[in-house]
Amino acid sequence: MSSAIKRRNFLKLLGLSASAAIVSTKKIFPDNLQYANNRPAKTNNRFQSTLFAGTYTNGKSKGIYSFNFDTITGELNQKNVCGDVVNPSFLAIDNKREFLYAVSETDEYDGKKSGGVYSYKIDGDEGKLHLINSVPSNGAHPCHIIVDKNDCFVLVANYSGGNISVIKLNEDGSLGETVDVVQHSGSSVNKQRQEAPHAHSINLDSSNKFAVAADLGLDKLMLYNFDNKTGKLIPAEQKFVAAKPGAGPRHFAFHPGGEFAFAINELDCTITAFRFDTNSHELEPAQTVPTLPVDYKGENTCAEIQVHPNGKFIYGSNRGHDSIAVFSFVAVSGNLFLNQHQSTMGKTPRNFVIDPTGKFLLVANQSSDSVIVFSIDLATGRLYETGKKIEIPNPVCLLFV
Repeated sequence: MSSAIKRRNFLKLLGLSASAAIVSTKKIFPDNLQYANNRPAKTNNRFQSTLFAGTYTNGKSKGIYSFNFDTITGELNQKNVCGDVVNPSFLAIDNKREFLYAVSETDEYDGKKSGGVYSYKIDGDEGKLHLINSVPSNGAHPCHIIVDKNDCFVLVANYSGGNISVIKLNEDGSLGETVDVVQHSGSSVNKQRQEAPHAHSINLDSSNKFAVAADLGLDKLMLYNFDNKTGKLIPAEQKFVAAKPGAGPRHFAFHPGGEFAFAINELDCTITAFRFDTNSHELEPAQTVPTLPVDYKGENTCAEIQVHPNGKFIYGSNRGHDSIAVFSFVAVSGNLFLNQHQSTMGKTPRNFVIDPTGKFLLVANQSSDSVIVFSIDLATGRLYETGKKIEIPNPVCLLFV
């Protein structure tokens, strides 16, 4: 049995068995909500945005779903579904928002031990996806993908393959040749989850010249200089940052101010804040905080981390406790302060996203087949129930266009 299959079964059991008392909030909208600067286009006297959802297709799901999202009311309405790909578990878009890229989280592609990467042209008016082409991801079970800031490459983290691959993008949005594959090696203390390298995410800084790959299996953030002309990944002078043994770093996010970054650790349920030197590209751990209440005794793993566009709030998801942990971030000190544990109103919050206005946070509850909409208090970062939700099978990744 592959490590990715064991991982998926573990998360399924976790989502079905764990329960806890969670601090929730009344169904209200705070009075001080306001629009952020990056508003979506206005359509029919309402601000509308398109939301895509990647899923696991081993159940009732058909693939990648698209929705209209009303950024005034928080209402979601399904538009289309694209069924060209198996297990489109993570999505990315180019910077012009013309093309969508999806991993196919499998262990076989065209007879090779690899997952796949698929490219689509986005029909902006209808939310339809038109398949362009697909290529191998160069490792089994790809689970994370990004597009570089010049729209020249996609970078993919292959979980079971334990590597990072870089694939060239053509001008028509199609996927081209593989230009680099970096294989990780080693293991860590958790013999069930860390028996081998498990690259879980790849991120680029705002300069488009520095990459961070979170490897859950190694308990390391692997650091690379990224040649954005050739797509090559070159080990940085600081080759890695070690996490606490057994922490299991999963996802990573840079602060919009540029001088901080954050990693969420799946296995020990913590978030680590880092100081980031934008000149030397060195990461220095500043603080590690738990994502769970001190009195919680059940099973849990963490999944997603997001920084609010205003830079003041950090959010992390708990699977088992089934909550979003909300932190205030003080840039002067580099410290995180817990504000809230908000129930996700479902099971196994795999991924979540902040809408383009900064007013709403949407959560994908994988084990209860739902996407739940919360409003954000821009003064405190706290989340509030809106009563808005939509049902979708096995949602894994949410992405606004």
